[in-house]
Amino acid sequence: MAYQVNKTIEEINEKIKKGQVVVVTAEEMIDIVEEYGPVEAAKRVDVVTTGTFAPMCSSGAFLNLGHSKPRMKMEDVYLNGVPCYGGLAAVDIYIGATSLPKDDPRNKVYPGQFKYGGGHVIEDLIAGKDVYLVAYGYGTDCYPLTKLETYININIINEAIMFNPRNAYQNYNCAVNLSDRLIYTYMGILKPKLGNATYCSAAQLSPLLNDPYFKTIGIGTRIFLGGGIGYVVWHGTQHTTDVPRGEKGVVKKPAGTIAVMGDMKKMTRRYVRGVSIVGYGVSLAVGIGIPVPILNEEMAWHTSVRDDEIWTQVVDYGYDYPNREGRVIAEVNYAQLKSGEIEIMGKKVPTYPLSSYYMAKEIAETLKRWISEGKFYLTKPVELIPSSGFMCKGLEIRR
Repeated sequence: MAYQVNKTIEEINEKIKKGQVVVVTAEEMIDIVEEYGPVEAAKRVDVVTTGTFAPMCSSGAFLNLGHSKPRMKMEDVYLNGVPCYGGLAAVDIYIGATSLPKDDPRNKVYPGQFKYGGGHVIEDLIAGKDVYLVAYGYGTDCYPLTKLETYININIINEAIMFNPRNAYQNYNCAVNLSDRLIYTYMGILKPKLGNATYCSAAQLSPLLNDPYFKTIGIGTRIFLGGGIGYVVWHGTQHTTDVPRGEKGVVKKPAGTIAVMGDMKKMTRRYVRGVSIVGYGVSLAVGIGIPVPILNEEMAWHTSVRDDEIWTQVVDYGYDYPNREGRVIAEVNYAQLKSGEIEIMGKKVPTYPLSSYYMAKEIAETLKRWISEGKFYLTKPVELIPSSGFMCKGLEIRR
């Protein structure tokens, strides 16, 4: 395709260096494209910033705790009572955001509800708090210690690397409950008989909805992650590409994802928060912002997508979601969802977000400021995230 506007990331970085770069948020880009059209907008704007802040269950952290004296091969490891994975090297562990403490009645509000888990440990570490470590090992000649109890914090351990296998979903379901009982889900509490609807996306500010075909996002893309700088390292787990699309190529159901990593020692708890979800468990709310370079008019067009152009599917979590491929009851757009009420099957249903648009906007504005002040440069991906040929498969149960 021949474009009227052609820029490179190197040229944009040179503008950042000289203080000449023009950066706007995805929210601001909507009006710019509407007023000037995509070609002129591409000439005027160099970078569009995006943002999202929401629970992202497929998150966690690699920690290198440092060696004790005598040394120890840590096998069973607990941080503030939360189990970690120790099947790595001697003092490398991984803590998952949804990991829960075992047999601790003090932590339970009632069955199925936990006030504290892996996501909260990660938040506490980023906040600089002391965390209680208990570790057990089987003992060897080179690692003789079999038990260790001590306190650690992020300043005394060697490394704390956030590594999230699946973040920043490209769109997501709107959840409802058609059953006659109250249900507890990762999408929040869903009242019976269409009593409410929940959704989780920053929509027009959401990173992957502003680059729906992954024209600029790939391995090595520098991003805002948890208040610090992180990187896209792979496509995320459950990455899906071949799905129905609407205006400006935007997907109509859960689709693309990214795997990300960054240094927790440079993050802030404002953008990384442990989450307790009633009746489901725990998670981690993560703040992510991705700069989209406006290389041509096509990218200007994509980054002007509006809430009323982004549609998602309404799925019954009372029966369909847990038991089979989610039957689409209806389609709604995010302008309707953000209005506080949608109409489904002839009934007006109140809507509630799990993501924070306020925080998403703050992240996009922060990233805009970093770039404008020359504190953040764009990176050219080593390889782009796949934009076709990926479908999320289900598990076949064999007996």
